[in-house]
Amino acid sequence: MQNQLVSFNFLDLKACTLCASRFGATVTSHSPRPVFQGEGSARILIAGQAPGLRVHESGQPFTDPSGDRLRAWMGIGEDIFYDAGRIAILPMSFCFPGYDSKGADLPPPPVCAITWRSAMLSQFPNIVLTILVGGYAQKWHLKTKLSVQAVVGDWQIYLPQIIPLPHPSWRNNAWLKKNKWFEAEVLQVLRQKVQEALF
Repeated sequence: MQNQLVSFNFLDLKACTLCASRFGATVTSHSPRPVFQGEGSARILIAGQAPGLRVHESGQPFTDPSGDRLRAWMGIGEDIFYDAGRIAILPMSFCFPGYDSKGADLPPPPVCAITWRSAMLSQFPNIVLTILVGGYAQKWHLKTKLSVQAVVGDWQIYLPQIIPLPHPSWRNNAWLKKNKWFEAEVLQVLRQKVQEALF
């Protein structure tokens, strides 16, 4: 019964066109293409921001340099990362939001989380570790208004079930250089928790 419920909801989400007019009005003028992964048996949830253009085109989560860095942070390869029976990936916006007139990423449309998030999360009863990537996911899941700096700075208080991370984008290279403690402290624990959850 549970597998039927998961399939039903996944198909509904795959067919979502709530933001068609919104995306059509962006610089990229693209159509909705929800990108996510997961099966009911998944034990790790990666909650991110939204697919970028490369992910929108590939139809697979984190098929970009951010994904390469995230997998390195987690200490796993693509074979495990893309095993939907082990890892669920549910961004705050399931579709690429597009770019503004200056070429900057638009924020995830709130309607996506309002419409889909609670129902989709309920399909994953076996999650033991949630990795919150970036501010949008942290604010929603932790019900906080704190900055990424503040949340990630206090990462230990969310253990053992949650680990907040900055976004692995190249745009955060300066943040990573300034906050050496992140790679020295957080990543070691992240990799340990990932291994514990998977094996």
